[in-house]
Amino acid sequence: MFPDGAESKPRATNVRPRKRLPGATAVLVQFLKFGIVGVSNTLLTLAVYTLLLKVAGVWYLAASAIGFTAGAVNGFLLNRRWTFRGHVGDAFTPVRYVVVQGCGLGLNEGLLYLFVDGARLDKLLAQVFATGIVTVTTFTANRVWTFRMHHHVAPADADL
Repeated sequence: MFPDGAESKPRATNVRPRKRLPGATAVLVQFLKFGIVGVSNTLLTLAVYTLLLKVAGVWYLAASAIGFTAGAVNGFLLNRRWTFRGHVGDAFTPVRYVVVQGCGLGLNEGLLYLFVDGARLDKLLAQVFATGIVTVTTFTANRVWTFRMHHHVAPADADL
């Protein structure tokens, strides 16, 4: 009760809280983090690829697939803990990541084959070019699907 004896109820409003969407800066920072993780993935991938190709004599497409897999595991662990740490994971996050990386592997293998057998590029240089294309593609897919952010909107205040 107020001093004049009148009771007051909270006024209902039609104003809903706005969802906060990440700005261009947040996306850029996230992409840079993804890029840093990607550099570690790329170094690991190329190290495994080079060792298998040059030392063990493994066929270049098989060596690439094995290297890609090593980088993908590294990437999942680092991206989940650092790049997309605001992501509220669920049981399907690893499944979505495997699907994205599987598609990335397919794209990588296809591009590598085209660059080596079609364009006659050096196998290591071809892998570097393929990696650049696949990185942008998998970042986008991981950002919008695998590690998508759930923006929670607070419910409207209940009448007291």
